[in-house]
Amino acid sequence: MYVLKTNASFDSAHFLKGYEGKCSNIHGHRWKVTVEIGGEMLVSDGTNRGMLVDFSKLKDDLSVIADDFDHSLIIEKGSLKEKTLLALMEEDFRIVQVDFRPTAENFAKYFYDRMNAYGYNVLETTVYETPNNCASYK
Repeated sequence: MYVLKTNASFDSAHFLKGYEGKCSNIHGHRWKVTVEIGGEMLVSDGTNRGMLVDFSKLKDDLSVIADDFDHSLIIEKGSLKEKTLLALMEEDFRIVQVDFRPTAENFAKYFYDRMNAYGYNVLETTVYETPNNCASYK
């Protein structure tokens, strides 16, 4: 099997509602996402001959997803009081609401599903919350 990997990164803040520890407070990360795709056959003709997929397209597609989160506050829907959320929005803060607790584990599954929806045969995604801590989904 042929395997390709590419990376994207984004800077954002989050917090974990109901967590007992420092991560219950708003804090930021430089998130790094690695996606690994695979396939048995290479393209046999055209400009992509000899490739599994064009790296540029793979990287661009991953970057589109990652860029949705860049320089934002990522929150789980329902994790802030409505008036707190409205006050942040009135200040023009960029808020991204997700349907899951914004953990590295959940982001790994999120990126896996989104890249699969683009038509890639995703083998694994890994999301680094810090240079030393990551979660993978396969």
